[in-house]
Amino acid sequence: MRSLFRYRLILSSAAALLLLNLSLGGYLLFASAGSYPELAELQTPRSFPELSRYFRDLAEAKGAPYAYQVLIRMPSVPGVDMHLVGHTVGDELYKQYGLEGMAYCTPDLRNACSHTVVIGALLEFGPPVLEKVAAICRKAPGGAGAYNMCYHGLGHGVLAYTDYELDQAVPLCKRAGESAGNKANEYQECIGGTIMEMTGGVHDPKLREEKAKKYFKEEDPLYPCDADFMPKDVRGFCYTYLTPHLMEAAGGNLGAPKAEDFRIGMTYCDALTQREDRRACFGGFGKEFPVILSSRDVRAVTSLPDEAMRTMYEWCSLSPAEDGRRDCSFQAVASLYWGGENDFHASVRYCSVIPEEGDQRDCFTRLADMARYFRGRDGRYMREFCAAYPQPYTASCAVTR
Repeated sequence: MRSLFRYRLILSSAAALLLLNLSLGGYLLFASAGSYPELAELQTPRSFPELSRYFRDLAEAKGAPYAYQVLIRMPSVPGVDMHLVGHTVGDELYKQYGLEGMAYCTPDLRNACSHTVVIGALLEFGPPVLEKVAAICRKAPGGAGAYNMCYHGLGHGVLAYTDYELDQAVPLCKRAGESAGNKANEYQECIGGTIMEMTGGVHDPKLREEKAKKYFKEEDPLYPCDADFMPKDVRGFCYTYLTPHLMEAAGGNLGAPKAEDFRIGMTYCDALTQREDRRACFGGFGKEFPVILSSRDVRAVTSLPDEAMRTMYEWCSLSPAEDGRRDCSFQAVASLYWGGENDFHASVRYCSVIPEEGDQRDCFTRLADMARYFRGRDGRYMREFCAAYPQPYTASCAVTR
């Protein structure tokens, strides 16, 4: 069995990582005709700002729970980050229902809804609420990773609360983890959320842009993860979410990436000497690939064609180091599998298209380890999972570890 730390890190990826069971076809089946008339209006593509305004207005007019149901059923909009649109509705849920808004959330859209409920609590009540976050997050809907993802969402709020002063956010995340016993990496998950917020600026883009000049250094692309104020035991989660910044340092961006950008970006990871830091840094690239190839609609990652699966591995192969290629590939399949919440056939297909025998074997071995870790108590699930494995890997899939 791989280390507990590694699997906690896997579950955090996707970023704020992919607790959803909806396939590309499934989410287009709109409950019943006429249930949500807004879906007809949403057939016309809108930009992210337009969608945010639309759902904010809809939440005010018909209630945030209704707006959320429309959101998770709407058709895909290429290039629009649906997770961030989910934050808009989650904000309205908190405004209308407070912490009780968690009851209306689902795991869809990378837990965007539960993210913003806990963020709203912090922004309203301040640090004292950190002592209560564990109880709040236990109510987060979803599978094994929903609790951890709730702390990831808290990290976004912690950074916003500190006005994007990352060095001040770190001790607040530590406080949150200590209040919960830090038995499930709450501290580390929170740090991951702060870094994702620092790279994206979801809550205050202008302030984020200003503070980015302080916390991102042109002469050191790995900063702030290697900063003195960033404790060594949380640096792995920092590097996992630093990918967008590394892409910018390489002269590219995740919105319109080029293979060369990935190649250059991963050279920064190769400068790291600590094994866990390298694993997290290279893996950070892999965690992004399914989302990039699904045009940032996280609902569609399990429906990616085999060609896209091969592209992910080709991108990982741009790593300057062998361990980087494998760590990147491992996080790519982990993002597809996402703690057993997604349809496992997508992750099996990914391993199947890997042309290099050693990497393919490693992919299937690690995927089976993940399945046993997250779903091992479900005998029916494991039988169906292992039956999907191609020869010669079927027998090893069923081995208990």
